[in-house]
Amino acid sequence: MSERIGQIARHLNYPKGLLAGQVAIITGSGQGIGAECARLFANEGAKVVVSDIDGPKAEEVASKIRSSGGEALAVPGDLLKDGYIKELVRKAAEFGNGKIHIIVNNAGFTWDAVIHKMTDKQWDTILSLHSTVPFKLVREAAPYFRVKDGEPRNIVNISSTSGVHGNAGQANYAMAKAGVIGLAKTIAKEWGPSFGVRANTVAFGHIETRLTANKEAGAFVEVDGQKVALGIPEKQKKSAGPVPYLDIPLRRPGTATEAASAVLAVASPLSSYISGQTISVTGGRNI
Repeated sequence: MSERIGQIARHLNYPKGLLAGQVAIITGSGQGIGAECARLFANEGAKVVVSDIDGPKAEEVASKIRSSGGEALAVPGDLLKDGYIKELVRKAAEFGNGKIHIIVNNAGFTWDAVIHKMTDKQWDTILSLHSTVPFKLVREAAPYFRVKDGEPRNIVNISSTSGVHGNAGQANYAMAKAGVIGLAKTIAKEWGPSFGVRANTVAFGHIETRLTANKEAGAFVEVDGQKVALGIPEKQKKSAGPVPYLDIPLRRPGTATEAASAVLAVASPLSSYISGQTISVTGGRNI
């Protein structure tokens, strides 16, 4: 899909790429969907700011982009710390010679439990990372979006089918992901009329990432010294029945590249009249 988008760009007279000259902050871009967003955005001419809590992974993504002829800057740090959000915006603006054009609020992970067993720590951490952090980042970057210079600016919030439809065992994640849908609509209504800022949400279904891999693989994140296991238990996957991905019409999960391609499409001028919308990228799930 990403190659096709590039072909369309060239055909529509974007010889330097759909995002040529634009500065994009992509959170959680040290791996997975975020890293693919960084790569695809850079391929389309964007100057990409790679934000991730894992410094080596962030620098690796940025280095690969630079070695391929693109422009990228790694700014690692913890988005749950207000000081880092200020640093991220400041360095992005410096990298962009005083301008920022795109924010992709992608960073996050899951910390699941049924409602009656969910702790305050689980609730507060997931709400903070998936809802409060995008708000604080957008607020900090407001001076670079509330401008009238004729250049395109837009914000893409990453949500999930859990935020659109709810999901058992994910009350915290579902509420947080529903929240960023409302945030995007509000940005579109507040900053669209005077400044032309677009804001949309991309809601993913089952995408192949560490969050949907077998939990037994051992992926984890650390929260205040506590290891949080990521993924879906293999037993739970098998309980879905003998036909894999029966609830997905395409009968397969999406890839990180397919997910990132959808984000690129929404952020690009191909979607210049789309704002305040939630685009589901699910392989047909939940239709």
